[in-house]
This record gives sequence, structure tokens and C-alpha cells, in this order.
Amino acid sequence: MGMRPAVVAIDGGNSKTEVLLVSRDGQVLAQSRGPGASPQNVGVAGCVMALESLVVEALASAGLPAERPYGVHTSAYLAGLDFPREEEPLREALLARGWSTTLEVGNDVLALLRAGSSDGTGVAVVCGAGINGAGVGPDGRVHRFPALGRVSGDWGGGYRLGEEALWWAVRAEDGRGPRTELQTAVVGFFGLPTLLDVVQGLHFGEIDSASIHGLCPLLFEVAADGDEVAQQVVTRFVEEVSVLVAVILRRLDLTGSAPEVILGGGVLTGVGAPVIAEIERRCLKVAPLAEVRVVDVNPVVGAALFGLDALGAPASAKAALKAATQRA
Repeated sequence: MGMRPAVVAIDGGNSKTEVLLVSRDGQVLAQSRGPGASPQNVGVAGCVMALESLVVEALASAGLPAERPYGVHTSAYLAGLDFPREEEPLREALLARGWSTTLEVGNDVLALLRAGSSDGTGVAVVCGAGINGAGVGPDGRVHRFPALGRVSGDWGGGYRLGEEALWWAVRAEDGRGPRTELQTAVVGFFGLPTLLDVVQGLHFGEIDSASIHGLCPLLFEVAADGDEVAQQVVTRFVEEVSVLVAVILRRLDLTGSAPEVILGGGVLTGVGAPVIAEIERRCLKVAPLAEVRVVDVNPVVGAALFGLDALGAPASAKAALKAATQRA
């Protein structure tokens, strides 16, 4: 029989959920992965049921019995936990399941910051389907944004950038907007004769609207080739990422120190060096000593590190966990 986990770590995004079972010395005992289970999308009960099935799956893969408590501490960081009134029901529901003696829940951006930074302080901006930012000061203060889309003042995210590419392409075809290479690129992406065909396909449900997210990499490619319209959208994106960082740095009084600024998520890890260099330039105007870097890390590692923090595990355990989960 194997070793019982010290930490049950969970990262729940909108598109996927990951579980790590970790020992007190930072050894990964088991892992599992499943579809997104954000409480905003599936409800608290549906979320807990989905998470528990993944935890049980991970236990089984390690030859461990699915008997409660599953571990000493549960560390669950999920998308959609934007307000205390969203965190509390999930915390209570998980406590009621008796997974562990202690429990911590939070937003998944904080897990990215913990995974990508040296000690869990600094600023993280994640851009995947949506965009979000959070920061933690050395004094423990946290600054976050609701990240609910336009209703909470957000602009950006892969889906929104794809929409912008489509919007400009359609207007180029019908004459309402300037000429742009996005027109040819977007038509080619969908493999249809005209953008009017694309619009009809989306309208009648013959094209999955989720495919609009796939236009995001295309937008950056067209911009890199010198298209002015695409470049304007990319510049707006750079401004949005930079302003998220700048506001957090100022609110946490980090402008005079040397904070780590972690950029992650599918969009930011794929935009290329020139775009990142411009984001970095703008960040350094606010905090000249900041260390800005793009990290392709797994946020579930951050959730596990938070768990080891809570248990008072030694630095060697955290280093072992990071080494064991390093992406190639």
C-alpha cells in the first residue's frame, strides 16, 4: 500500500481540471485530469461531484483506497471564484465531504502566481479564454479583479481577440472598415468562400462559436507580418496586460521593489518575443526593478505549493515538487 497524500491539490479552469496528490516531502503520488468544473458553469454541487471523481481516480491510480480523509490538507484553486460569496459555498461543500482536516480555496490566478514565482508574491496576469490579474505583496495583501468580462471592465482574452479579428475582417469585406489581411486569413481559417458565409454559419449554429477562439493566434501572425489593423488590436492587448500589472503594482506598493511579474495562459505563452518585450517595457516604466517573465507552468503545482505552505513543509519539499513537475 502506498503513502497517504499530505496535499490534495486541485486546479479547476474553465476548460480543464487537474488533481495532484502530493506527499509532505514534495513527491507526486498521483494525478488525474478531467473537463472544466467551475462552479459558475456547473454549480457548486456539480463542481464538488466532478472534483471528487477526479480525486478518487487519482487515488485509485496510486493504489490508494478511496477512504476519507483523502489527505491532510485540500488546496483547491478554481476559475470563477471571484468573490467571497462564491468561495464560501464551495469551501463549506468541500468541508462537508470530509476530504481532509484543513482546506483552502481560492482563484486559479493565485495558483499561477504561486507556481510561477519564487515565493508566491508579485503579480500574475493570465490570458487564456479570458484575462485576469492578481497580486500578492510581501506583507500578505492581495489585489484582484473580478474578471467577469466586459461587465467588470475587462478587455482581452483569446475569445475576445478572436472576435476582434472576425469583426475587422467582416468590415473589410463589406466596405465598412479599412482593408486588412485579416479578411483573407479569417476566410482561410474557416475554409469558406466569403465572410458572409462565415457570419451565416455562426448565426445558424452551423459553425461552433467556440471556434472564434482559434482566430487569436492568427491575429498575432497577421500583426507580425505588418498589417496595421491587426497591429492596432495587438497594441490594445499589450496596453490591457500592462495596465493590469501597473495597477496591481501600485495598489500593493511594489513599484520601488523588485517584484516578479508572471505572465501565463495560452495567449501570453504564444504571442512571441516582440509582444512580450513591449509588455515588459511598459511594466518597467512603473517598476524599474521588476522581473517580467512568461511561464508555461501548471497552476495545479501552485495549488500544491500552497498546500505545502499551509502544512509548514520545508523548502526542500517545495523545490522537489517544482523539479518533479517542471515542463520540458
